[in-house]
Amino acid sequence: MTTSIVLSTGIFDLLKDHIRRRKLSKYNQEKLELELRGARQILNKDLPADVVTVNTIVRVKELESGQEFTYTIVPPAKARNKHNTISILSPIGVAMVGYSQGSELRWEMPEGVKAYRIEEVTRIK
Repeated sequence: MTTSIVLSTGIFDLLKDHIRRRKLSKYNQEKLELELRGARQILNKDLPADVVTVNTIVRVKELESGQEFTYTIVPPAKARNKHNTISILSPIGVAMVGYSQGSELRWEMPEGVKAYRIEEVTRIK
């Protein structure tokens, strides 16, 4: 599957820095580098409403188990467990960023490579 991701320039730079800091597994680093090479960079104000970025609520289905999860994705400095928010740089945040509603993706989580489908994306603010 070669869906190209759509990112704001700021998020693109944040992800490039995340790679430089070696914060990802080898699998995820190679996958993210490949995604960034094909990514479309646009201004934040021009991002489609159904693309995962900061300040979005994302409902995602783990395809093997059928379980659904809802995440509120925020900038790293604003992520708080007590507010049920996660950083865009968390494993699931990095996996989903730039993908739109309906996209399927694979990402290595602590328990192994998982396949997900983004069911719904809602902007907050």
